[in-house]
Amino acid sequence: MKIAIATKDYTAVSGHAGQCRHWLVYDLSAHRSNQLLPAPLRVDLDKDEVLHVFEDDRPHPLDGIAIAVCASAGDGFIRHMRKRGCDVLLTGESDPAQAITRILAGEALPDPRFDITTSLCKLRDLFSRH
Repeated sequence: MKIAIATKDYTAVSGHAGQCRHWLVYDLSAHRSNQLLPAPLRVDLDKDEVLHVFEDDRPHPLDGIAIAVCASAGDGFIRHMRKRGCDVLLTGESDPAQAITRILAGEALPDPRFDITTSLCKLRDLFSRH
């Protein structure tokens, strides 16, 4: 299983997942609970690969992820990711390593923080192609 975390320059969990260009991808297919976390792969999306504008007309660097973790995401992004076979988890956790550790331990993630711009995204998502 692969889990991708939207980040701000690979240091903190980011909101606006559809616009996010920096992702940490954890490949947990060989991971066991008694092992340290594997080092994540840093994925830097090109402008035309940002999921908000990506046309799904070719392979994408985030193909194959099962879970996307972010601080905020609009309904259009969530629908788009579901079509791609990926669940979206929203969290108030700012540390990517802590977020992945909690997920693997089966612990609940902290609720996302209020973000006024998410309301704007929801309005824009009413007219989204996804």
